[in-house]
Amino acid sequence: MIVSFSAVALLGLTVFLLVKKADLNVGHAIVCVLFGFFLAGSSAAPSIRDGVQGAVQLIKKIDF
Repeated sequence: MIVSFSAVALLGLTVFLLVKKADLNVGHAIVCVLFGFFLAGSSAAPSIRDGVQGAVQLIKKIDF
């Protein structure tokens, strides 16, 4: 799925930049990654996925 890969790449880049530029500790980044990993396996994952896909569909409809 293109949207999920793009979101993973964007969020990964964001975490990387936060570690390098905004003094985010590597330990904090690991906690964020683990939180996302376990959240993906929870019962909230389908609702989050649907919300993100709905937002992407909404953004697609905007005419620039």
